[in-house]
Amino acid sequence: MTCIYDDPEVFATTAIAGFCSVNSRTVRAVTGGVVRSTATPAGKVAVVVGGGSGHYPAFAGFVGPGLADAAIAGDVFASPSAHFVAHVSRLAHRGGGILLGFGNYAGDVMNFGLAAERLRSEGIDVRILPVTDDVASGPAETPLLRRGVAGDLSVFKIAGAAAEAGLKLDDVERIAIAANAATITFGVAFSGCTLPGATQPLFTVPAQRMGIGLGIHGEPGISEDDILPAPALAKLLVDRLVAERPASSDGRVAVVLNGLGATKYEELFVLWVSIEALLKKAGLTLVEPEVGEYVTSLDMAGCSLTLTWLNDELEKFWRAPADTPVLRRGAIIATEPAPALSEADDGPRAFGPASPASRENGKCIAGLIGELAHALRDVEAELGRIDALAGDGDHGMGMTRGSAAAAEAAEKAVAAGAGAASVLAAAGDGWADRAGGTSGALWGLALRTWSNELSDELAITPDAVARGARAGLEAIMRLGRARVGDKTLVDAFEPFATTLASAVAKGLALPAAWAEAAVAAKAAADATAQLAPKMGRARSHTKRSLGHPDAGAVSLALCAKVVATALAR
Repeated sequence: MTCIYDDPEVFATTAIAGFCSVNSRTVRAVTGGVVRSTATPAGKVAVVVGGGSGHYPAFAGFVGPGLADAAIAGDVFASPSAHFVAHVSRLAHRGGGILLGFGNYAGDVMNFGLAAERLRSEGIDVRILPVTDDVASGPAETPLLRRGVAGDLSVFKIAGAAAEAGLKLDDVERIAIAANAATITFGVAFSGCTLPGATQPLFTVPAQRMGIGLGIHGEPGISEDDILPAPALAKLLVDRLVAERPASSDGRVAVVLNGLGATKYEELFVLWVSIEALLKKAGLTLVEPEVGEYVTSLDMAGCSLTLTWLNDELEKFWRAPADTPVLRRGAIIATEPAPALSEADDGPRAFGPASPASRENGKCIAGLIGELAHALRDVEAELGRIDALAGDGDHGMGMTRGSAAAAEAAEKAVAAGAGAASVLAAAGDGWADRAGGTSGALWGLALRTWSNELSDELAITPDAVARGARAGLEAIMRLGRARVGDKTLVDAFEPFATTLASAVAKGLALPAAWAEAAVAAKAAADATAQLAPKMGRARSHTKRSLGHPDAGAVSLALCAKVVATALAR
């Protein structure tokens, strides 16, 4: 178990403070993560990586010349908020654009994606790269189902070297995508991991057994077996990966044998002897192999093997020099200290000029969001109960926190003289930053995207509201990857947006059009009870979910009804 901690609530931030103190030559702490303490040239592409804490040296240990420019650190095993992703990214930006790299998990996809939307609205070119290397979590033909595990190191190393070489963002993105497509990982666990302050592990593995294909947060594996001696374990790992050798590969591979946190280096070296022999027997040429801890899971015992199928370009950047706390190779990269850093962009928000009509509309929006906050607070327990049937039961709490923060942010924007678009955007940002999790990111993204169809100069029109609803829905479907029928809030949002647009097109006034859309959303939310979940954690609990509506769809329909009632007044 995790035996050394102070206050478990600040375990992650305290760990980052200690890490930065020890590694001040390379990194320095900022709110939400770390950035390089060495200067980078103007115009350089910033490679910014991150995810939940508990995986050290991922992700802060990857920061330094030749690899990442910054890392965002969420709480233990929790995605960092979009606010922190955007904040750290701004500090790392040098004018050449940003590549955001993270493991392919729902919360990270949402929050990094939402941060990218915010940064793009500020004129910063941002590309996103979810790493999808875990072969146990999805078939090769559907890589978007695969999680990101120890392949993070290989993909980020290659992308970081390309950026260090001065390549433009288009090329850095292209190389990073190629590296991700060429990288695969397979692992086993001998024991579970325990969160700081907890008395029981998140999951357990029976004595003398190993979980095959478990994720780095304890996600279910594909099977369980007796612990194998090193030669047999090596064969299990190598055979699974070599089976996915691309037809175009000439046999060159970057290899990473990764410990998960509580496996001795000596054990890894014993295993490496057998792995090396099997890889060579398979006709592969090993390029700059790495053995050690790179992406861990607190005190989990286990290991994983990563292969990256190399071509000339990928090999060049895999071999390139790097100087980070976790990976040092090649010639020393000349550096000098970075100038003093200001984090003032988190101060009071300023808004542009707004017309009187738009300011009045902004007040109306703030009032509507305030009513949402009151209504969601009243049903917090019920939404949590519905979510707990096939999820983790935190949906009600997240919606309550998010809507309260959105209402507060909207009121502050109104007090600052903001127009309708700015009020709604501020509310969306507040919702995402306070609620956390996937639903918080989804609502934040929807409201911010919706705001793009409004204006701070012109009064709101029904057409603009309908366009905003459709834009918000499409943004959620793009970043969240959910479709109608997947048993998510999309199942209620799509009929809402479609009905709203149809009613507006028929000439109905906004209150009447919204009322029709709210009825459609409620019917669709009720109908999700007959659907099998295809997204998120509920996907693993189909039997428990059937017969019960989706909590996200229910809460969206409720919000639509609350607004309909308010607009009717």
